[in-house]
Amino acid sequence: MRSLFIRAISGLIVVILTFFVLITGGRNLSFFTFLLSVIGLNEFYNAISNKGIKPIKIVGFISCIGFLLNSLGVEWATLLLIFIFGIIGLLLSWILIKETHLIDIIVTFFSIFYIPFLIQHIIYLDDTIFIWLIFIFAWGTDTFAYLSGSLFGKHKLCPKLSPKKTIEGSIGGILGAGIITFLYARYFNLSPVVTFILISVFGSIISQIGDLVASKIKRITGIKDFGFIMPGHGGILDRFDSILFTAPYVYYVVKYLL
Repeated sequence: MRSLFIRAISGLIVVILTFFVLITGGRNLSFFTFLLSVIGLNEFYNAISNKGIKPIKIVGFISCIGFLLNSLGVEWATLLLIFIFGIIGLLLSWILIKETHLIDIIVTFFSIFYIPFLIQHIIYLDDTIFIWLIFIFAWGTDTFAYLSGSLFGKHKLCPKLSPKKTIEGSIGGILGAGIITFLYARYFNLSPVVTFILISVFGSIISQIGDLVASKIKRITGIKDFGFIMPGHGGILDRFDSILFTAPYVYYVVKYLL
């Protein structure tokens, strides 16, 4: 009971902080995303060090600064330039640092794409109405999946990756995200409502895929949680793993379909 209470309180604090940042937007959102990226990268690098991989951390963290400048509207800090810098930096490290191996370069580049680039899509989606959909799909799914899994879960979803996740929980997460999306669309007069519900179904599935990808990384690196910054939840990546996938999903759906 005590652990459940701690989990609920720490989760509530993060939700309130995130809501405040989303409401105020602007620079607050840029620096919040930057902070998530830096902490998330650090957690990821600590995890993969268990497998003997030595990422080029300086390149990863400088890329976070590049994405921050990009979100603040600095003209020369384009995505193309950021990735070109990252590739050049990684290649120079491979050539000049004897202890650097190809796997270190590949994993570092993956980390830049997986964490700061994907989460940056929250900022690219500059319409506040649609930004909330990211968190409705991700955290709505997480919450309802946890509740329905706890109450009705019997059949394992991916026992080798995440033993606690169940098929019933997964379905409950999809239904929960759909219900919240329905209420949200009706409240803000978003139409057609059926389209948003359909988008929420795929968004919920993508959210769960993001969660499973993080579980796969934890399984490979032999860790239970990415960190301990959030009691009862783990690290930033443990809480925002599904956001990494839903943010670009919502962005591209809004840009090209809505």
